[in-house]
Amino acid sequence: MNIIVIGTGMYVSGRGTDGYGTILPAIIEWARKEVSLCKVFLVGTNGGHSREAFEKAKSLQNLTGVSLDIKTYPLGNETDPESYIKTINAIQQPACAIVAVPDHLHYKVSAACLKRGLHTLVVKPLTPTVDEAKKLIHIAGKKNLYGAVEFHKRFDKQNLMLRDIVRSGGIGSPLYCFVEYSQRKSIPTKVFKSWVNKTNILQYLGVHYIDIIRFVTGAKPVRVMATGQKNWLKGKGIDVHDAIQSMIEWQMRDGTSFNQTILVNWIDPETSSAMSDQKIKLIGTAGRFEADQKDRGITLLGDDKQIETPNPDFCRSYDLVKDNLTWQGYGIDSINTFLCDVHDIQNKKKLPKDFEGLRSTFKESLFSTAVIEAANKSISQQNNWITLKI
Repeated sequence: MNIIVIGTGMYVSGRGTDGYGTILPAIIEWARKEVSLCKVFLVGTNGGHSREAFEKAKSLQNLTGVSLDIKTYPLGNETDPESYIKTINAIQQPACAIVAVPDHLHYKVSAACLKRGLHTLVVKPLTPTVDEAKKLIHIAGKKNLYGAVEFHKRFDKQNLMLRDIVRSGGIGSPLYCFVEYSQRKSIPTKVFKSWVNKTNILQYLGVHYIDIIRFVTGAKPVRVMATGQKNWLKGKGIDVHDAIQSMIEWQMRDGTSFNQTILVNWIDPETSSAMSDQKIKLIGTAGRFEADQKDRGITLLGDDKQIETPNPDFCRSYDLVKDNLTWQGYGIDSINTFLCDVHDIQNKKKLPKDFEGLRSTFKESLFSTAVIEAANKSISQQNNWITLKI
C-alpha cells in the first residue's frame, strides 16, 4: 500500500522544530502493525525542504526501530510548485494521498489526487469555500473514492465523552456553547509566514470546534456572525486578524436551537505554557460540560526551561518498546484510522459509502466549511448575520 504525502512542513515532519510532526509518526506506527505498507512518497515544492523532511524521517526510523521505504520530491535543489502532479502520475499503484498544504491549495491538490483515483485525506479545513467543497464531493462520488478531513479532535477522549453525554441526554437540550482557542505569535509570524494572508485564525484553528459541535450534537448550522481585530500583527506588516469572535446558531434534529460562541486568536505570548490554549463549555437544560483542553493535569518546570503544560493525549512519544520509542495520541489515531479504512477498501471489506456518518468525510465536512465561508463573509460585510444554505 503506497502512500503519497503532499506537504513536508511542521505537521508532516516537524520541519523547522525540534519535533517530528504528526503525519510521519502516525505512518511509522501504522507500519509497525501493518505488513502491507510498501513505500511512502513525501512531496513538497522545494528540494531543500524535502531533504529536511527526509532527514526527519530517517531519525524517526532510528528512534522507533521501524523501517520505511521513503522517497522525496522534488530532487536536489529544484523548486517545483507542480511536483505533486508529476509524482502522483508517475507512481505505480498508489493507494492514497494525505494532503497537508496551505488552505488555499486544498481544492487544487485534493482534486488532482481524486482525479488520479486516490483515496484522499486532507488537513482541515476541507476548503475555504462551499463551492470548492461541493466540487470535491462530486469528484469523489463520481470515482467512488473515500475522501476525509483530518479533524483529529474527534478522536480526543474529552470530546468523545462530551459526545456520549450529549447524545444520552446527560445535559438535556443544548442552550449555548463557549469556546476559547488560541496559539502563540510564532504561528502567523514564522511557521505560516509565507501564506498567512491566505487564511485566518478562525479558518485555520477555530474550524476544529465548529466540526466538534457538529460531531457531538448532529446539529446543522443555520446562520453565522463574525467580527475581528487587526492590531498587533498589522503592526508587524502582516495584514490579518489578531483575533476573531464568531457566533453560530445551530439547529438540532428536533427543531430546537442553540448558540455557539468561538473566541480565537494567534497572538498568545511565546512564554505561554503550551502551543495551544483551548477550552470548551456546553450548557444544556439539565446540566453542563466543561473541559480545559490545555491543562491536562501535568506541569513541567526545570532549571533550563520555562513552565510547560504538555498534552499527553495528542501526539507524543513514549518509551514502551525496548530501545525504541512509540508515538501515541488522538493525532496518531486520526491518521491511522484513515489508513486502516483505505486498507479495508482495498481488501474489499468496506466501501467508501460505508464511512458516511462514521468519519469526517468530505460530505460531513461541508458543514464546517459553510460556517467558515459565512464567517469570512460576515467580517467583510460589517459583521452582518449570514444565513446558510447547505
